[in-house]
Amino acid sequence: MSKHLIQILSYFLTIITIISTVAAAASYNVKKLGAKPDGKTDSTNAFITAWSRACGSDQPATMYVPRGTYMVGGMEFSGPCKNGDVTIRIDGTLVAPKNYFVLGKAKYWLRLQYVHGVTVVGGVMDAKGAALWGCKLSSSKNCPDGATSLAIINSEDVKVYNLTSTNSQMFHIVINGCNNVKMVGANVMAPWNSPNTDGIHVQLSTEVTILNSTISTGDDCISIGPGATNLWIENVNCGPGHGISIGSLGKDLNEQGVRNVTVKRVNFKDADNGLRIKSWARPSNGFVNDVLFQNAMMTNVENPIVIDQNYCPGLKNCPNQASGVKINNVKYENVHGTSATKVAVKFDCSKKYPCKGITMQDVNLTFKNKVPASAYCVNAGGKTSGVMKPTGCF
Repeated sequence: MSKHLIQILSYFLTIITIISTVAAAASYNVKKLGAKPDGKTDSTNAFITAWSRACGSDQPATMYVPRGTYMVGGMEFSGPCKNGDVTIRIDGTLVAPKNYFVLGKAKYWLRLQYVHGVTVVGGVMDAKGAALWGCKLSSSKNCPDGATSLAIINSEDVKVYNLTSTNSQMFHIVINGCNNVKMVGANVMAPWNSPNTDGIHVQLSTEVTILNSTISTGDDCISIGPGATNLWIENVNCGPGHGISIGSLGKDLNEQGVRNVTVKRVNFKDADNGLRIKSWARPSNGFVNDVLFQNAMMTNVENPIVIDQNYCPGLKNCPNQASGVKINNVKYENVHGTSATKVAVKFDCSKKYPCKGITMQDVNLTFKNKVPASAYCVNAGGKTSGVMKPTGCF
């Protein structure tokens, strides 16, 4: 039996176990607490009450959302809970209020914070973000910033299975200040031109795993911020979107680094970027160490492999400066497919702290599947082995 098949079987056994546990636990049904599954009635209070009772239970407990469509505003599910085994089972769909200011000023739609041992299973979160995107794209000065759909903050041992997030006002999912979070089977969707709709963002967190997920959005499919360590990403489909990005880093002088990131078995289609590391062109004590990009397939990707350490949007506060972020030991193994641009590999590293220890093995990228692609390297050092198309430029 293959390792991949074993992982799939293990995943389904986990879901079955969770459902069995849910059936045996104390259950708090939002519908019985007053929620109306008509998509129009504000059911926020019923959801908050169900959470409060599940979190306050002395025994394992479930907050249950039956089938139907529930309109809810901003919700804060805070711990610590009395028990370390709370399940949020969502069989229905959550929709945001029509007035985007309700969420837009709340910062988060659903915020899980200070919790331990919480599992979220299933559900659809539709933030109805199009009206706010339109406001932002019109250059109006009266638009709220927008809300992240799901934020997991300062928590540990959290699992999220089979969650669908659509049309978020801003980021879909944020993991910040956490330890041991597992995200499996996420389905994230927003149009390619929706602003700042990152799929999953991870920062200041350790032992985060993202598996078997599909992300189509208007910004980074997965973005990795300062302080992310021991991050595992596997079997993810990205596109459209801005790729899987470490960064932007180095915006601040004092900033935690990124270490020990594995990205494997990923597919990019019609994306702006594939595997990207990005830092501001300004002083910083940040770093990126020990990154493995392995088994990636590119289909019509603008920048399949890119390190950009001269990021300076609007040419403000950074022209003529050099990135202080130190990049070391980044490996690219078995990266194949097609680039939508001639330059398929671009390493534009810091003139003050050149990229070191870049390793490329079996990279085969063509320009529009016909013409040989090219590589561009500045202030980058490393080695290549195996098939190398385009030819290495170290």
